[in-house]
Amino acid sequence: MSVLTRAEAQTRARLLDVQRYQIELDLTRGDELFDSRTVIHFTVRSDLEAVDTFVELKPAELRKAALDGHLLDLDTLDENRLPLKDLTPGEHELHIDAVMRYSRTGEGMHRFTDPTDGETYLYTQLFMDDVQRVFAAFDQPDLKAVFELSIKAPEDWTVLANGITEHQGDGLWKAAPTPLISTYLVAVAAGPWYSVRTEHRGLPFGIHCRRSLAPYLDADADELLTITRGCFDRYHEKFEEPYPFDSYDQAFVPEFNAGAMENPGLVTFRDEYVFRSAVTDTERQTRAVTIAHEMAHMWFGDLVTLRWWDDIWLNESFAEYMGVQTLIEATRFSRTWTDFGVTRKPWGYEADQRPSTHPVAPDPEAVPDTASALLNFDGISYAKGASALRQLVAWLGEKDFLAGINTHFARHKFANATLADFIESLADGTERDVHAWADSWLRTTGVDTLTPKIGPTDNGTCTLTITQDGSRPHRIAVGLYDRDLGDEGRLSLRERLEVDVPQTEPAHPIGKRPALLLLNDADLSYAKIRFDPDSFATVRAELSALPDPLTRAVVWNALRDCVRDGELAPTAYLEAARTHLPHERDLALVQGVLAFATTQVADRYLPAPDRPAALTTLTSLCRDLIRRTEDGSHPGLRLTAVRHFIDAAAQPDTITAWLSEGTVPGGPELDPELRWRILGRLSVLGAIDDAVIEAELVQDPSATGQEGAARCHAALPDPEAKRQAWEAMFTTDNLSNYLFTATAKGFWQPEQTDLVRDYVPRYFKNAPAVAVRRGPAIAEAAGRWAFPIHAISTETLRLGKKCLTKANPTPALHRKLVDQLDDMERALRVREA
Repeated sequence: MSVLTRAEAQTRARLLDVQRYQIELDLTRGDELFDSRTVIHFTVRSDLEAVDTFVELKPAELRKAALDGHLLDLDTLDENRLPLKDLTPGEHELHIDAVMRYSRTGEGMHRFTDPTDGETYLYTQLFMDDVQRVFAAFDQPDLKAVFELSIKAPEDWTVLANGITEHQGDGLWKAAPTPLISTYLVAVAAGPWYSVRTEHRGLPFGIHCRRSLAPYLDADADELLTITRGCFDRYHEKFEEPYPFDSYDQAFVPEFNAGAMENPGLVTFRDEYVFRSAVTDTERQTRAVTIAHEMAHMWFGDLVTLRWWDDIWLNESFAEYMGVQTLIEATRFSRTWTDFGVTRKPWGYEADQRPSTHPVAPDPEAVPDTASALLNFDGISYAKGASALRQLVAWLGEKDFLAGINTHFARHKFANATLADFIESLADGTERDVHAWADSWLRTTGVDTLTPKIGPTDNGTCTLTITQDGSRPHRIAVGLYDRDLGDEGRLSLRERLEVDVPQTEPAHPIGKRPALLLLNDADLSYAKIRFDPDSFATVRAELSALPDPLTRAVVWNALRDCVRDGELAPTAYLEAARTHLPHERDLALVQGVLAFATTQVADRYLPAPDRPAALTTLTSLCRDLIRRTEDGSHPGLRLTAVRHFIDAAAQPDTITAWLSEGTVPGGPELDPELRWRILGRLSVLGAIDDAVIEAELVQDPSATGQEGAARCHAALPDPEAKRQAWEAMFTTDNLSNYLFTATAKGFWQPEQTDLVRDYVPRYFKNAPAVAVRRGPAIAEAAGRWAFPIHAISTETLRLGKKCLTKANPTPALHRKLVDQLDDMERALRVREA
């Protein structure tokens, strides 16, 4: 399919004003196809006598097209473009009648049948250019219009949309017309939804899920609505512009590719956020951050929308920053920046050190079309951009920052804006040079590294000099920590200095030498940090003695960076985890450190012969945490330890006993998530067979049960199981996006390197082909989950680089391969360090 270029979008935006879409969808035709009829009212404002343009759609069948009452030649449809020729200045009306195909990959109109009860659900995901899979459109973000939707659905279904919907009878639903919004933000969700409805500040609020998940939604409804109301009220305290839509629905939908989507008035979330099994409070916090993030988009993204996709960071960085900060201010989740620091921020650091890195705000020429724009939804646009905004607030002050935001909303509401518009709005409310800040932070790539040097003075005190590898200005806190004489085993904060980097003075006085000097304490900037030798010794011996979890997060991130940069042995990181995690009480830190220790250190950075010892260290650590939580006082910590013990188990005996008993001694009882986790590990170890997996699927036939079974079958150390899994992923094309991912997650296992060795070269032949056949969502999954991540060798690198140069992979797969191969090169460097 043709992708829209920025130049084409600019030309079309100069020619057209689009006033209104009238869209009729008939969802009653069957399992494969639906009817889509669209009327577009638009105006040509050219001074020329006649101009040409095009409308986009991706139909299974185009039945009729008429412009101003004149039939168009259907054979002129070229891939996804229908030409509109000789348009005269003035008003026009385009009618399109088409048959569209349902999606099984989470793109366009996704169709899902719940294996638990046989009920079917549909929802749209129209991001970037997938609106063309549902209705005809002038598909670019700066041609906003009013949308009027009518949807025909089975009689017992409920239909949700951007505006309030009303059932007209006979399965016909009409949605209230939207304000001016972009095409990619139109949303429909149809099915026999289970709903919890309420009202807040005069607006209808609702949360919705599949009927089979109703008990689990009911259990969390109060929490979900409390978070929603709290964030909604806090945003109204921050923003002068009121919420701009007529309702606020949140639909938890199946097989959703992202975490959520900010459709105005109808936010869609992956329905894993309706928890069927026990979760930690950190996982509840993650869900709450997503709720706050998507609500922030109602203003930044929906009310004011980017003009072109080079400014996607204006949407995502803002929502990422504002979501975390507002959640802290409005709910019980007061330590969200710790979780951001240990999970989201490393995502940004890693992305920013790969060859595929890009500025937070790339040059428009670097995003020439929609295919290239899709690649920028990464750790830079989200985590780095949010970190940059947090640094901006620290430098500018929150009052001036919010004043600039409100100026921006007032100037551009229901319209589009660019980086230049945003910076101008900020600059109008402050004397600081925001333009220079933007050039330094938003137009550059890479991660600065800050290193302290402590020097003596003549009077016995010390000074601090900070060297910088990089060029950005930073305003950071420097924490000075001493050993607490009144509490052995504790480090106490003596002082937290505010320091600008580059330093305005050659050396900063700090008094007596501290036991630990920590750069970027409070994590207000975005930079890798290093330690002076004495501080590094303190960290390794006394990290858990630091009083603040955010401070400990900064230290753990620094150790992580040192491992990745080859400056700290992977075994030393494991030793630090073994020493300090038994004393850690912050769940986000325990989860983050254990995840890195398992998936990166043990599985990738250590040579294969050293992996068993690493797993022994990790299971021993988890046993300590399980013993420490026997009194029931920390169920989340205990659950985290149990999960990671399962994942690191090198022998099947203990976890087989847990499965047989249906419980971990002392708890928790095994819920579906833990049962499938144990079965997944037993599959890898060859301790169960297909019959055991199928028996469990009978007990849990749900969608997540289907995914668990697919993962387990693919993980069995059996040549036939591997052959069947490979065929399912790369030949038959029958797997949904979620079942593809589940199968891929099971296939490659570090314990099975010899068994799957011959599949490594096959991957680089088969992945490009499946990416072409099945589109960007499956291409992304093939690059992320089906890549032979544990085949760490120079031969895999050779095959991968040959694929990049010879196989012409699609942009989505190409980006994933570049990143995976760079990560593999890094793993080889770490092993050789």
